[in-house]
Amino acid sequence: MTENIDTWGFLRKLSWEDVLLVLGVLVLAGIVSTVIRWSMGHLAEKAPPKLRLFILRFVPISRLLVAVACVVIIVPILIEPNFQNVIALIASVGVAFAFAFKDYVSCLAGGLVTVLENTYQPGDWIEIDGIYGEVKSIDMRAVRIVTPDDTEVSIPHSRLWSTSIFNASSGNHSLLCVADFYLHPEHDASLVRSRLTEVAENSPFRKPDTPVVVIIFEKPWGTHYRLKAYVKESRKQFLFITDLTVRGKEMIRSLGIRFAQATYAETK
Repeated sequence: MTENIDTWGFLRKLSWEDVLLVLGVLVLAGIVSTVIRWSMGHLAEKAPPKLRLFILRFVPISRLLVAVACVVIIVPILIEPNFQNVIALIASVGVAFAFAFKDYVSCLAGGLVTVLENTYQPGDWIEIDGIYGEVKSIDMRAVRIVTPDDTEVSIPHSRLWSTSIFNASSGNHSLLCVADFYLHPEHDASLVRSRLTEVAENSPFRKPDTPVVVIIFEKPWGTHYRLKAYVKESRKQFLFITDLTVRGKEMIRSLGIRFAQATYAETK
């Protein structure tokens, strides 16, 4: 017991005023963090599309600064701010967190690395463990993404150490979209390739002055076409793929070309 008292002897004897002050700082930090998140999110939605990602980029950085400021204010209240006490506090807190909150600390460390290395940012479309969606916020413990089905998923930052993270947009407004077509092998591949390129180039969702690529794979059951093009705005990627698919199928039917059937796939 004496050793424990000595270990934490650097802590001041707190009065009720000190306790209330610490609680007040924590509550104020939470309010400021919430206001920053809401105001920047609202501002990003109202801002021109070119500024949306730029504004959202500052949300996790601002919240991290609020947390650091909160610690800087609270520490002098709890201890006498001299070198020995600060070192003792860091050592004690480090040991406690290492044993009791190692998973949480791993999440915090992953979140810090994510912000500093800009692995992904709000507005990016990422895939982690097979979950694909738009990053809505980067919190201290987890990243929150919204899937195309409008489902919000929280993924701990600790996944950064053990899984691959796929970033489809990497801070850009545009991303590459792919529409697939499966045709009967008896047709003019050069003609189909040319017409699919025209389909993508004439789409209102396509980003101007970006390349359109058609990749062709010959399979035992037919021919697989992959039409690749960049969408103007990442949030419209599924509308773009739908537009390519609908107009592409109309074009293929107009050429009198048959689509691959399930019976061909079964012979693979």
